[in-house]
Amino acid sequence: MRYDDSPPPPESGSSVNPDRHWFTRRSTLVVGIAALAPACLAGWVLTQALSGAGPDANRPGSAPQPASLSTVPPGQRDAKPGATPSGSPSTEAGTPAAAPVPAAPVKGPLTGKTVVVDPGHNTGNFKHTDEIDQQVDIGTNRKECDTTGTTTNSGYMEAEFTMDVSKRLRAALEAQGAKVVLTHETGARAWGPCITERARIGNEANADAVVSVHADGVSAGNRGFHVILPAKVRSGAADTAKIVEPSRELGERIAGNFARTTGSAPANYLGGGTGLVVRDDLGGLNLSTRPKVFIECGNMRDAKDAAQLTSPEWRQKAAQGIADGIVGFLGG
Repeated sequence: MRYDDSPPPPESGSSVNPDRHWFTRRSTLVVGIAALAPACLAGWVLTQALSGAGPDANRPGSAPQPASLSTVPPGQRDAKPGATPSGSPSTEAGTPAAAPVPAAPVKGPLTGKTVVVDPGHNTGNFKHTDEIDQQVDIGTNRKECDTTGTTTNSGYMEAEFTMDVSKRLRAALEAQGAKVVLTHETGARAWGPCITERARIGNEANADAVVSVHADGVSAGNRGFHVILPAKVRSGAADTAKIVEPSRELGERIAGNFARTTGSAPANYLGGGTGLVVRDDLGGLNLSTRPKVFIECGNMRDAKDAAQLTSPEWRQKAAQGIADGIVGFLGG
């Protein structure tokens, strides 16, 4: 038996080249193997493709290989790129997507109640003195459409203060479920609105309570807050008979909660220490048909009060105190 590839020795008496038989047998074997190799390779590649295996199939971090047809859901096997798999909601053109579900309104003790918040004055009033000086009828007499309001000694405007507290108050009331209407918003109008319009907004909203936010501007040394209540007035367009009592209750609730939350004392310069004052010369009260009060949160011309009024933390307490009073008044 031979183990090498050397040609066998020639047979005696043969006229045929002995190397030719060996070459023919070997060539036939090589051709057969060469023909078989591509078929084997093609079979291996197909097997790998169908099974998801491949040279990197088990290598950590390698990209996932295509799933075999046997693992694809029937409705997706013939799906075109971007088509919706069968059994899934259609998002094709012409088929509306599901509308987003709106956030549920906040429910709380003031659900179903409407509160109008009136930020006193307007920062633009200083530039529109001719407009705000127009006289309007408040029932008992005629007064300016609006005024500029006061400032601290450093120039912080009352209108800035009232808008800030009013927005904080709105947020606190909405958190209790109330619908809140502001008589005006920052930058929404160049000046005003007039006191007659402020009253009308509360009336037309059929408000359950209306609060006008202010700060006083008297001489230094006069400190503390006070709540202004409507007097009983019946003259011209003014008739407060129905709102005097509920407005007093609203004012008392606000005064008590404001003092407790802010730590501020009732005014030491009017109201006899009660923090409550009755007036018949304010158009916003005279023309209101809904329970309404004004609150003067402090004296902007007194350095100690001004330090509170210019503090965002204190303004948040002020808004919360007013809100707590309104919640108490409306039975929350």
